[in-house]
Amino acid sequence: MAALTLSSKQTPFPYAAVAVASYTEKAELVFDETATGVTLQLNGSSITDEEEICKALATGLPDDSSKSPAFFALAKTLPTVTAVPDLIAALNSLDDHLTYRTFLVGHEITAADWIVWGNIKGSSKITGLLKNNNQPHLSRWLAHLESLDCIQAALASLTAAKANKARLGTKTAAGFALGLANAEDGKVVTRFPPEPSGYLHIGHAKAALLNQYFAKMYHGKLIIRFDDTNPSKERAEFEETILEDLHLLDIHGDVVTHTSDHFQTLYDLALKLIKSGQAYTDDTEQAQMRLERGEGIASAHREDSVDVNLKHFDEMTKGTTEGLRWCLRAKISVDNPNKAMRDPVIYRCNILPHHRTGDKWKVYPTYDFACPVVDSIEGVTHALRTNEYRDRNPQYQWMINALGLRNVNIWDFSRLNFIYTLLSKRKLHWFVDQGIVRGWDDPRFPTVRGIRRRGLTVEAISQFMLAQGPSQAVVSLEWDSIWAMNKKIIDPVAPRHWAIVTGKMVPVTITGGPTSPEIKTLPKHKKNPDVGEKKTVFTSAILVEQEDAVSFEDQEEVTLMDWGNAIVRSKTTNSSGEITAIEMELHLEGDFRKTKKKITWLSQSMPTHPLAPVVLLDYDYLITKKKLEENDNVADFVTPVTEFREAALADANVHDLKKGDIMQFERKGYYVCDGLVDGHLEFIKIPDGKAASLASKAGVPAKAEADVVPATKMYQMEKVYGDDVKADEETTKMYKVENVYKAA
Repeated sequence: MAALTLSSKQTPFPYAAVAVASYTEKAELVFDETATGVTLQLNGSSITDEEEICKALATGLPDDSSKSPAFFALAKTLPTVTAVPDLIAALNSLDDHLTYRTFLVGHEITAADWIVWGNIKGSSKITGLLKNNNQPHLSRWLAHLESLDCIQAALASLTAAKANKARLGTKTAAGFALGLANAEDGKVVTRFPPEPSGYLHIGHAKAALLNQYFAKMYHGKLIIRFDDTNPSKERAEFEETILEDLHLLDIHGDVVTHTSDHFQTLYDLALKLIKSGQAYTDDTEQAQMRLERGEGIASAHREDSVDVNLKHFDEMTKGTTEGLRWCLRAKISVDNPNKAMRDPVIYRCNILPHHRTGDKWKVYPTYDFACPVVDSIEGVTHALRTNEYRDRNPQYQWMINALGLRNVNIWDFSRLNFIYTLLSKRKLHWFVDQGIVRGWDDPRFPTVRGIRRRGLTVEAISQFMLAQGPSQAVVSLEWDSIWAMNKKIIDPVAPRHWAIVTGKMVPVTITGGPTSPEIKTLPKHKKNPDVGEKKTVFTSAILVEQEDAVSFEDQEEVTLMDWGNAIVRSKTTNSSGEITAIEMELHLEGDFRKTKKKITWLSQSMPTHPLAPVVLLDYDYLITKKKLEENDNVADFVTPVTEFREAALADANVHDLKKGDIMQFERKGYYVCDGLVDGHLEFIKIPDGKAASLASKAGVPAKAEADVVPATKMYQMEKVYGDDVKADEETTKMYKVENVYKAA
């Protein structure tokens, strides 16, 4: 991870850089009281300008390149304004801008928010003026950013550093230092509530791991609860596969429950809401209801009497034709700015049999109603939810308060997204249905089964998820970090073997080699004898890779790994320039430290010492676009070829491997054994975190010259209104920003 080094005594303090580093979790904070400025060490480079640091760390955050520069310029200007009237005017302008906006640019936090927040936070004059409460919208925005857990953790580490509690040069990352609010040791209860409608994916893995982590941290309890409230999608077999997936992740609940265990209680509480006038039945069509909620229009049935509502709910309960027309809505608000509070549906009809309760019920609670109720009655103390549910947190609290239930603490964390990766069950189902993948455990899938089959270890998954900490950043992560973490875990224990691709083998005759096959016992891992031993066959007839063969110079001395040096005496070449045969002379007294090439090899297969036929598999991303939007047709972005197979021969020791074993074919990479298929073992290549192993293998078609765009690392966007529309400069009241790129 990158490091952001700074002094706690620095003036002005670089709050913006600290905030972006903590929010994105891309850099650890290192408080070094001897530092004279702020420095970001990233990918081998040092960045000392705070604005450039923010931009470097904000890669992956949402952004609007046309609007952000103005706020970066404003942030730089604010601390230099000395006249109070001018400063107040600038703050009033920001306050006006935030009157109907949550954030400065777009609908999510961007680097623009942090650069402005940081410069305001670092100015005692500005913070003093804001105490007059004349800029309520600006103050609200500032308070929200500062209230985020990651920022609170960073500010806490700053306070500790100022009090000399942090040693010189100590790394202080946000992590989980703050723990859970209102948590008592031995009393914490968390829950992981998957819907039994499919297989778990890597996004679910984060939620499950965090829930188990906090339960163990506080010596508490983890509930695995199946949220089985939709008979249309749920099946008992999915419950079994989810439990198996959790077992693959080494996650074990203290108890397994079902929302269906509480159907009667939930139903009784729904009746309680109706009788208290806090819920009503509604037969508004779905599209019309969506429109009315969006526009803040009350339903025609909102003021129906309790008796009428009870009558309709009874029809729903019986599943009659009339009842199927209705749903039950909580009576919260018509026009609350938070649309999640606009009378959400809490019960609906479904006459399909339930996989646990059969045809007993014809009405089922929605997640928004069932979740807070069951959390409360099952004793959950802390509900961990991704921040996509943040707008629904007030709704969650309303349900508990309206029903007079025990309170539950909510702890938000960011949803996990990866580039070139689909987490939508619907879209993943499409790949299975189209036969593009072989099933839900396909190594190209982000399901728990898929990533485990690809060779991702439980240790790497756990470390990566916990390293994310309480970050609130919604970003699309690269896969490099998690695979690099995985490599560090498997490298010290992965046995080493050799393999040569069948179509690229070159026979070599060794002069001075053994007259008959010799077998020696060698360590499977030179640096870790605990991995075990293997038997290596030495003969005067060996095989090497074509790629190595063509690189040999005449009379060049090379090292045959695990054997010694040999001198290339002659090469035979065909008309295509390929090497068809080589003669070498063994030169064991040669110094391997002086040779440039260390070569893997195999003794040629013979009846008494047969080589193992294997298949080496590698994979590409399933889609060609880094992030699919909601309205994108997945079929338009399918990578043409995503599986690459090579037949090879391996040393006979691989026959001892079983499915799931991880090893390394030296000079080829790390592999996981996928078992025996059609008489040969198959091995799936494990990405090592390096760019070359993770780059999309799909060819990018060359653009015609007319489409050539200026060289830039930024993404390109088409003009929304075409080329002919020009803004009327006289009609805008927004401040102007000079064109950064002057016309030539």
